[in-house]
Amino acid sequence: MTDLSTASLPTSARRPIRELPDELISQIAAGEVVERPASVVRELVDNALDAGATQVTVRLLAGGVRLISVEDDGQGILHDELPIAFKRHATSKIGNLHDLESVATMGFRGEALAAINSIADCAILSRASGLNDAYLLDGRTGELKPVARSTGTTVEVKELFFSTPARRKFLKTDATELAHCIEAVRRHALARPDVGFAIWHEGKLVEQWRKSDSLDQRLADVLGAEFLAQSIPVEWHSTGSGTPVRVWGRAGLPDFARSRADHQFCYVNGRFVRDKVLTHAARSAYEDVVHGHKQPVYALYLSIDPPRVDVNVHPTKIEVRFRDSREVHQAVRHAVEDALAAPRAGTAVHEAPTDASTGASTAPLGRYAAGLGVLPKVPLAPMYRAQPAINFEATPETAGHRVSDIGALWQRSTAAQQGWAAEGFAQVKEEPAQRAGDTEQSPLPPGRLSNEEAAQTWPLGRAVAQIQGVYILAENAQGLVIVDMHAAHERIVYERLKNQLNLTTPNGSVRPLASQPLLIPATFAATPAEVATAEAHSDTLHTLGLEISPFSPKTLAVRAVPTTLTQGDAVELARSVLAELAQHDASTVIQRAQNELLATMACHGAVRANRRLTLEEMNALLRQMEATDRSDQCNHGRPTWRQLSMRELDALFLRGR
Repeated sequence: MTDLSTASLPTSARRPIRELPDELISQIAAGEVVERPASVVRELVDNALDAGATQVTVRLLAGGVRLISVEDDGQGILHDELPIAFKRHATSKIGNLHDLESVATMGFRGEALAAINSIADCAILSRASGLNDAYLLDGRTGELKPVARSTGTTVEVKELFFSTPARRKFLKTDATELAHCIEAVRRHALARPDVGFAIWHEGKLVEQWRKSDSLDQRLADVLGAEFLAQSIPVEWHSTGSGTPVRVWGRAGLPDFARSRADHQFCYVNGRFVRDKVLTHAARSAYEDVVHGHKQPVYALYLSIDPPRVDVNVHPTKIEVRFRDSREVHQAVRHAVEDALAAPRAGTAVHEAPTDASTGASTAPLGRYAAGLGVLPKVPLAPMYRAQPAINFEATPETAGHRVSDIGALWQRSTAAQQGWAAEGFAQVKEEPAQRAGDTEQSPLPPGRLSNEEAAQTWPLGRAVAQIQGVYILAENAQGLVIVDMHAAHERIVYERLKNQLNLTTPNGSVRPLASQPLLIPATFAATPAEVATAEAHSDTLHTLGLEISPFSPKTLAVRAVPTTLTQGDAVELARSVLAELAQHDASTVIQRAQNELLATMACHGAVRANRRLTLEEMNALLRQMEATDRSDQCNHGRPTWRQLSMRELDALFLRGR
């Protein structure tokens, strides 16, 4: 009977060191490069784009397991270069270390074709530009023979993993593998609108994207018209003294966020990548405008000097490393933040067509919950600001939210909280004739807009009523606007706190948050990484109001926490902050912590539900919303207003039927 406790132990016999055969080396490399048919499609489309193709056609059988054929109309391969195309580390992309450090092509390793050829039956059919003859190279035999073909290259890969049958057992169904292949081509299509793509499966055309001069058109073709309608353009250039960084593309509106992160596309110099720096930067830009755990949608393109990004990190080339990750993080974050900042209240809401038989909206996204209208279906234009009928900032009584005592704000004293609630909203004397429930209105002074003019001029319209002390009803050119009073004012107060609080000292450094020493330090067992992070970022921790010091070689002690977080779990707070500092830029951590505190303050300082407002107060709130960044969502990501168009109102009452 075999002793199972020793059966797996290595034998004591000496094993000689020897070179592996080239075929085995290529198969080992194939294990890293080729995971499934989609990996082959990605590598071959990379080569087609590097060859200058303007049309790429992918043909598949059995989800790519039986056949993968990629045709292009690029420059082709010369006759004398074809025999070495399948050799390991043979490439036309790089020739020295300088080329490797400044790669500008999609491919560069020179191992993809050799790896694929070692686990499949491959052939290359190519005709070089300017030549009359085309040649076919058999990957198994190396035979080269003349054939007929127009300028360009076709690579055929048959019976994938035929030489390594165990790998086939890890493949999914044909439909699943086909979906992965389509996704691989789709990622290329999003980056190259100037190239046409077609995918055939089992002799049927399953996807086709015609070349276009417009990136927006390609985004609409690939991701759908609703993505274009529910997103805003992003355009940002760095202003530093070094090599500029450009970020452009489209960012989805907060209301268009999804439960899955399957519509997040990031490109660096035209290459699709999955990078923690880019993902974190984009997510942080959506931090206080996306509700709950929803995932934003976006297609972002980053242009950076090739020597400043290392693409030679992963065999699949889907990961990169930046020379200055902080600069890239800030560029992406500021680009998306700036795009999301402009209020959408100034954009005309175009009515969606309705079904003649039912009166229901036929817009791509349909109605929002409870039938409260649709978001703008056109690219957003710069917001215009009309002259309000009430000069809300003119008098001390209507001066809005004012911050006078920074220390009191950080300490969140009871007196300060009461002060915010008292002066956080306009204190206009309420006359009986101006109550929200009254229908009569006092005459407008000279120079003020009439009701009809106000409804047509102001983006959020003219306030007409208040419902249950919670919602404000306003009339604008499109129809009816419904505003969540507390959520809207909470955002206004939050943005003012961020703008007015002076978080820097006279010498330009960040002002530390007020901290509270703990009577008994909270100790916890720390990993070596946590200990190193605490020592390396002691100044940053002090700025955040935290004091974390070594208690023993494997233990950290939390000796002080921010004053506003004294009731929380000090150990959990310390662990989360250290984890954030270890992965991301310190300034991001500081800003996030400050914003969280300000959001809490704004929530307590905003006008509460069930408070009756005058029409002047309601109009003042609407005018502030039109001039406040990110006023379309509250601090928690919930919407602050909804538009109900006249067509939708007519449909509710069956008018015109």
